[in-house]
Amino acid sequence: MSRLSLCGDFPMPPNLVQMSSLVEMGPRILIELRNTWTAMRVLIVEDEEFMAEVIEMGLRRAGISVDVAHDGAVALEKLAVNDYDIAVLDRDLPEVHGDEVCRRMVAAHPGVRILMLTAAGRLGDKVAGLGLGADDYLPKPFDFPELVARLRALYRRTTPAHAPVLRCADVCLDTHRRRVERAGREIRLTPKEMSVLELLMRADGGVLSSEELLEKAWDEAADPFTKAVRLVIHTLRKKLGDPPLLHTAVGAGYYLSEQP
Repeated sequence: MSRLSLCGDFPMPPNLVQMSSLVEMGPRILIELRNTWTAMRVLIVEDEEFMAEVIEMGLRRAGISVDVAHDGAVALEKLAVNDYDIAVLDRDLPEVHGDEVCRRMVAAHPGVRILMLTAAGRLGDKVAGLGLGADDYLPKPFDFPELVARLRALYRRTTPAHAPVLRCADVCLDTHRRRVERAGREIRLTPKEMSVLELLMRADGGVLSSEELLEKAWDEAADPFTKAVRLVIHTLRKKLGDPPLLHTAVGAGYYLSEQP
């Protein structure tokens, strides 16, 4: 039986997703994701655990913050306490049907884009799903690169228009190319470091607390009592070099400035 290289040695499931394209295109797609997305958070609502895990692991490896719910009730609970950019929503869910989840999301969380990902792929199903308020509809089986492209398009619609290039002193972050330079020298950052730097640059000198960074650049699996934020700040500060731009506001958080 074929194996899915993106997710280790899980067996390839029939009739769920066209995985052959992942084996060939997965690395390229992941590179695209790393070069395009940052500070994005996705909720996957899928009762088939293998399907959820495939999507989750693929997006996580691309540096995307991902949470998973295996039924409609848990999805609604997560939506009530977390901020998401996009929800990937199955329709045939236990506890609370996906259609009802969609209705409640549209009413209570209008800023969250909804991509319905479901086995119900007839024209009438698509029309019904979009009529409920979904922003996009992708029937199973599907090609993973197509899912990636649709998520990326939804994210562009979700995020407000920003200048493509952010600057602080001699540091330049090209948000389209996902490239950071200081005084013309490229600085290679991990996806998480890139997310944190972009958040700080968009704050325009304002202080962001560890809690704010954790909420926006990590997912709910992150332990708020760990030193994850502090470690990323430490490595980012070293990579940015001298003179120092990334400062600590004792007891408050972190900020970027030419002045300490």
